Amino acid sequence: MILKKGVRLTKIELELMEAFWRLGEASVREIQDTFQSKRRPAYTTIQTVVYRLEEKGALRKVKKVGNAYIFEPAVTRDATHRRLIDDMLDILGGSTTPLMSHLIDSGRLSLDDLKEIEDRIKGKAGGTE
Repeated sequence: MILKKGVRLTKIELELMEAFWRLGEASVREIQDTFQSKRRPAYTTIQTVVYRLEEKGALRKVKKVGNAYIFEPAVTRDATHRRLIDDMLDILGGSTTPLMSHLIDSGRLSLDDLKEIEDRIKGKAGGTE
């Protein structure tokens, strides 16, 4: 199965895709059920977003069970995240400094994260990755 490159997704689309990536195949109702009841969007809202994701090429129909279509991801989580990060870096003029500064200042970048990043950079420099 060949998966497409990441697509541009809105916040709600990304939330739904996270559910699809976790479940693999799912119906609109199954995706709706992944939301906590306090913040669960209406069935029709989920349905509209699912069909929008299908139009964008992020989802594809795999079968029909009764009246319900079953969908599966047509893009990987990794490709989608890469696209999102590339778009953000384009907004920042290509510089990673504002992103890294924010991660450090907000406390979201730990010493373990930095060690992993350092190991990955060393691996790329050594041609082992």
